[in-house]
Amino acid sequence: MLATISSVLSTLSFGTICLVLVGVVLGIAVGSIPGLTATMAVAVLTSFTFGMESGSAIAMLLGIFVGGVYGGSISAILMKIPGTSSAVMTALDGYPMSCRGEGGKAIGISTVSSFFGGIVSCIFLIVGCSAIARIAAKFTYPEYFVIAVFGLCVIANASADSLLKGLLGAIIGVFITTIGMDNLTGIPRFTFGTQNLMSGIGMVPALIGLFGVSEIMNQLFTIDSEKKQQQKIDRIFPGWGVLGKLKGVLLRCSIIGTIIGALPGAGGPIAAFVAYNSEKSNSKHPEKFGTGIPEGIAAPECANNATVGGALIPMLALGVPGDAVTAIILGAFAIHGIRLGPMIFQETPEVVYSVYVYTIIANIFMIIIGLLAARWFAKLINTDKKILMPLILMACVIGSYASSNKVFDIYVMVIFGILGFFMDKVGISTSALILGQVLGALAETNFRSALTMSQGNYAIFFRPIPCVFWALTIAMVVVPKTRKVIKTRKAKRSKEEEAE
Repeated sequence: MLATISSVLSTLSFGTICLVLVGVVLGIAVGSIPGLTATMAVAVLTSFTFGMESGSAIAMLLGIFVGGVYGGSISAILMKIPGTSSAVMTALDGYPMSCRGEGGKAIGISTVSSFFGGIVSCIFLIVGCSAIARIAAKFTYPEYFVIAVFGLCVIANASADSLLKGLLGAIIGVFITTIGMDNLTGIPRFTFGTQNLMSGIGMVPALIGLFGVSEIMNQLFTIDSEKKQQQKIDRIFPGWGVLGKLKGVLLRCSIIGTIIGALPGAGGPIAAFVAYNSEKSNSKHPEKFGTGIPEGIAAPECANNATVGGALIPMLALGVPGDAVTAIILGAFAIHGIRLGPMIFQETPEVVYSVYVYTIIANIFMIIIGLLAARWFAKLINTDKKILMPLILMACVIGSYASSNKVFDIYVMVIFGILGFFMDKVGISTSALILGQVLGALAETNFRSALTMSQGNYAIFFRPIPCVFWALTIAMVVVPKTRKVIKTRKAKRSKEEEAE
């Protein structure tokens, strides 16, 4: 044990700590730009770590990971353009708060919540890595299919006034995932004879179009009529009183994020959606969600940053990436001769402890940079819309093109921008569409694989673990509706009693 601690401390040089700081700064910068996600940052910068010592490479990559996940909330709060898909739910309450002149406070809540979720997930990572990894290892095709269905119902219920409209948005998203080459058979579907659709609809241009271009179109109708709201940037730290009221939210959502992050392939978007809906369902005033309340920012931000520690659990213990970023990090580890999996705890425990230490340091840097730089981020909202909107549109075009270096993705961005604009007008959830696109392929692939495994026996979807998620899915749909009916009846009785 002493030898392991000594080995870890030897990697904590001034240089490696600086690399963590550089990684966090780069991650925040890249994550805050629509289209340039943490996954892209890690993928591009991995090549620069090949000549580094393994400890230095790990330090920088983990810094980028932590900073990138947090950075997506900045543009979501200030511009309603999530820098990453994990920040979709943050925009629901962050942007309305920003429009009220509280952009700095919103970023402060986001930063502190992200830090809390990240630190709690690190504690789970350190204390229960092997135990949680064993639970995650039991999940196979049926479990992942039911989780996908559960996630679709969660977002459909959370992001629309009408459950039917929420489900419609999710169904549209699922349909979009059927475009392109079939993952199992290799047969083209809905490609209409064009090679550009063979690989399907890209997530990045769709995300930018739905939340970026559609918002620009909305702003065009208010650019002259809307009175400019100046940001109040005199106070960034939300205050101990606000944080005290959020302590229950932060603790619950940290646990949700860590557990979901530990499920290979789940990731930040699902964690943010589940956490947001959980708090909305349990709130005494669910109607306030989406109007700009601290709980609506704290819940998704805490959960999606908690997935960082959670995603590292299967990566370290099983050698299975928890999400796209850890898949790239897993490859970087292999290049440096580090073999992850159950034997790593016996063969190279210093690597495991290095990951623990660097992740904690990255979270500390993240809260410091976030709080110090939030004042400058919040000033973006004071820029004249006639200047800001073209700049945002330019960033959207660059982000869409950079995602795959194809002009076709710019057309996709425009189409989805128009689609998002009309969906907002009729009240269909664009957030549900994005989650449908995220979970559609996961649901289809695991559904068909499960039936292949069971030779067409549907009973495989009713094993103990799937049954738990079926029950949660039903409860997710039934309980809010039951509460609404009861509340309506009580209100009706009160009116009748008053009339009498």
